[in-house]
Amino acid sequence: MERRNFIKRIVGSAALASLGAGMNGGEPAVANASANASANASAGAGASANANANASASARVSNGAKFTLKYAPALGMFKQNAGQDTVDNLRFIADQGFRAAYDLGLIERPVQEQEKIANEAHKRGLELGQFSLKTAGGTHFVLKNDSVRNMLKEKMLAGLEVQKRTGINKGLIVLGNIDPKLHVEYQTANVIENLRFCCDIVGDAGLELVMEPLNTYVNHPGVFLTRTTQAKMICVAVNHPCCKMVNDLYHQQVTEGNLIPNMIDCWDYIGSIHVGDNPGRNEPTSGEINYKFIFQWLHNRNYDEVISLEHGQSKPGKEGEMAIIQAYREVDPK
Repeated sequence: MERRNFIKRIVGSAALASLGAGMNGGEPAVANASANASANASAGAGASANANANASASARVSNGAKFTLKYAPALGMFKQNAGQDTVDNLRFIADQGFRAAYDLGLIERPVQEQEKIANEAHKRGLELGQFSLKTAGGTHFVLKNDSVRNMLKEKMLAGLEVQKRTGINKGLIVLGNIDPKLHVEYQTANVIENLRFCCDIVGDAGLELVMEPLNTYVNHPGVFLTRTTQAKMICVAVNHPCCKMVNDLYHQQVTEGNLIPNMIDCWDYIGSIHVGDNPGRNEPTSGEINYKFIFQWLHNRNYDEVISLEHGQSKPGKEGEMAIIQAYREVDPK
């Protein structure tokens, strides 16, 4: 209604101007004024359409507010939606409200790609979580010999180079398999001495080594380190500020349960938390673990470290990836 009245006023003014112009021998002004009014209206409509289009595009890209906790999707977790490129994956992760990301295989990427990932993460406000020092597989930490020490030294020095390039200060280590021919106490003593050796290499640079207990029932038969109690005992014995443990809640649900009491007992030595539901090792809400309660408990303790999302998806395809994001929206502390 206001627009019709505005047009009427324009036309009326133009008509008066036309009369004056006709008396003075000039060109009629009605057509010009009407054309100007139509052009102005079209321009306004075009601007409105552009604004709506931009808002619509923004809504498609962003998933809203940042998460309360610092959940870190793995690079490639959303490749169905984000594609294969690491930079595109980091952009997608940030646009969905995540505050962190991680790549366990970072140490195996070319140097330029490591730097590109670190730069893009910094640009997007994402904290990068731990990378793996690739010590999984085989029997090594439980042994005491020069070849093991040389291998560990090589791994630690490679990790220090990644730290320099990326600024990541946590390196994940797996203690390898048991030696059935050697008494478990001797193996434990060797693990402690080898870890102390590693910590002495990385300590001055502040690279924290986080060892991960794994379950033997479903995923990793034959590994040496399986329980949080065992990991804490080793940390205490190594007695170095760079020696910490991972509490992977999926693995520990399979192995021992009692998740929160065990976190309380190990709290001073937990350097990293991994999540995945059980059974299936998929996103929260797909299994038996009450992640809504656990995440609220962590938030109440003011926990603001990276939480690595080390799991799969319970549903296939793009929809399954988006279901992961929705699951974390549901369990994130408000």
